[in-house]
Amino acid sequence: MYEQMLLLATLTVLVMISPGPDMVIVMRNTIVGGRAAGLQTSLGVLGGNLVHISYCLLGIGWVISQSILVFSIIKFAGAAYLIYLGISSFRPEQTSLRVSDITPVVQRRTWLLQGLINNLLNPKGTLFYLGVFTVVITPQTTVGTTGLLVASMVLISALFWLFFVYTLDRPAVRRFIDRSQQTVSRVFGVVLLALGERVALLDR
Repeated sequence: MYEQMLLLATLTVLVMISPGPDMVIVMRNTIVGGRAAGLQTSLGVLGGNLVHISYCLLGIGWVISQSILVFSIIKFAGAAYLIYLGISSFRPEQTSLRVSDITPVVQRRTWLLQGLINNLLNPKGTLFYLGVFTVVITPQTTVGTTGLLVASMVLISALFWLFFVYTLDRPAVRRFIDRSQQTVSRVFGVVLLALGERVALLDR
């Protein structure tokens, strides 16, 4: 079990620190709405992770990975969503990144949902968890060990997002962002568009 735990922890850390749609959307929302936005978006991402884990436990992940139609639907829906977020970053109302300029009630309803949808529509998430449940957590793994391994994976992810959001929300970082609001917003727009294109061209 200890070898499984070490391998799983290593894989989780590597996938967390690799730049991707989840990292970009958490970063964007933290900059736009502050710590609360980043934490709620992260919570949405974690919720998506739990969905991926659940269907992989049920064996549905394998079906998704083998079905060209289902995989393509997820892939293009995810690409379209990222492109939509990228285009939204260029709209005039999104170029101001101060929390006071955001409508609080509307934004708070969407932060968690954005993280959830972004994660669920990322086909690489399906493939990552399918790999985990093929290589690390096998049918021979006991229920207790599986529960412990899954809990460890979720805990590592949660701690990473806490560290990531709190680092982004540090005063020095916020001051830098405030001085270059339009540039930062447009950079996020370009990155999201590029990620959308990359997801659309993703091959299993």
